[in-house]
Amino acid sequence: MNPSRPYIARALYEWILDNDCTPHLLVDAQAPGVVVPTQFVQDGQIVLNVTPSAVRNLMMDGDEIGFGARFGGVPMQVRVPYAALLAIYARENGMGMGFGMEPGADAYERLQPLGEPVEGEGGEGPEPPEPPKGGGRPKLKVVK
Repeated sequence: MNPSRPYIARALYEWILDNDCTPHLLVDAQAPGVVVPTQFVQDGQIVLNVTPSAVRNLMMDGDEIGFGARFGGVPMQVRVPYAALLAIYARENGMGMGFGMEPGADAYERLQPLGEPVEGEGGEGPEPPEPPKGGGRPKLKVVK
């Protein structure tokens, strides 16, 4: 299946705008394919304001988020692959979503030509984790 992050990010972006809030993206600025103004990167991350009035030609397609913006008065084209998107949230109240690593996301980012297997993918997956060892009968307590 395709990664869900692009679909969820687009939906959250629309939801934030519909609620008259300012959508912000938290981006891993050190991820491959990211093009952001490096002078604003802090601790390897950058927060981008993506309101329609702050950006031009916003594209949220299947592979990446792209737009034009001005940083310190200097125009720049920004590119954020979805794998580098850490969160999308409303500036005013923090409502939104943070993203973790999706199953298969790293294979999606390393697309190979047909017929060539992606490293680490085979017929067998990792062994399932062992179930936790029980400590006897479960106990429930009524809390008033």
